[in-house]
Amino acid sequence: MNRPNSPRSLVRVETIALRGPGVVILTGPSSCGKGEVAAALCDLVSIDPARHLSMGEILRSTIDRSKSDESFARLLSDKYQLSSEVSIFDCLDTTEELSKKVKRYLPDLERHFGRTPSRFISDEVSGTPEVSQLDWLEFCTARGLLIPNRWTQDLISAEIDRALAEGKRTGEDESPFILDGYPRTVTAAQHLLGFLDQADVPVLKVLHLSISKAEMSARAGKRGRADDNEEALRRRFEFYVENVQPSVDYLKTELGGDRIALIDAHQPAFDEASGQRVFDLHRSIDNVVSSALRALGVPSVIVRDLLEGRREARLAAEADG
Repeated sequence: MNRPNSPRSLVRVETIALRGPGVVILTGPSSCGKGEVAAALCDLVSIDPARHLSMGEILRSTIDRSKSDESFARLLSDKYQLSSEVSIFDCLDTTEELSKKVKRYLPDLERHFGRTPSRFISDEVSGTPEVSQLDWLEFCTARGLLIPNRWTQDLISAEIDRALAEGKRTGEDESPFILDGYPRTVTAAQHLLGFLDQADVPVLKVLHLSISKAEMSARAGKRGRADDNEEALRRRFEFYVENVQPSVDYLKTELGGDRIALIDAHQPAFDEASGQRVFDLHRSIDNVVSSALRALGVPSVIVRDLLEGRREARLAAEADG
């Protein structure tokens, strides 16, 4: 005998909150969609977007503010020994390995900035163009290259301190926050866990977004960035394999496997239109977000409700626009 379908619940969950305090870490290779997933999680589990700390955004805002705000530039120089007046070849971060790396990228640096006497002044002895610390920071941020550990450690520590202080001021110190794109090396992971322990901030979950090399290349190609060439993409994926994956393994060892979740960041969805399969970006992102929510312990029935509400809000916004 055919049984009737179970009646649909008359209750829909529209708002939930992630238990805090603590931090959710989002990590993975370039172009895996960390930013999109982080933004969706802020919306769906009631995290203030100001508590979404993106390493990429932190670096970009550091560069922008250093150019437009003289007091901030002085703070960078005085507190963090990071300046546009100090050569990357002659500072406390200088090593033989770093100097070789910068010299290897000199042609790319010249193309990136547009070589002018005011920016690259040749050293009279060696004939090597001078590159400041902030020049190198800007170039590496644009290219997705690793910067000296001290810089990332200092900048991320300062940003977490700022977020914690702001949380106390606004009464949201029990609210969780998201750390997106950090750590990227074992050394950075060691520093982060030590810093969070001192600040009494637990790691709630590490969401490790994973895509293949082929998919990373395909996504980067759609961005149309000049530096998304085959060689650069190869180096980025090698960096992920050689550095980011070991940092996740370190976190797993220190935190325990139950706090690490591997999320498939390539979950494509398609619609049918005029007999053709058409890629649906929004539903594809929602599929990944669904996996992330379940990894955070949200029951599937509630995940369904939240994503249904997200789709309805998106359609309403499109109709108004």
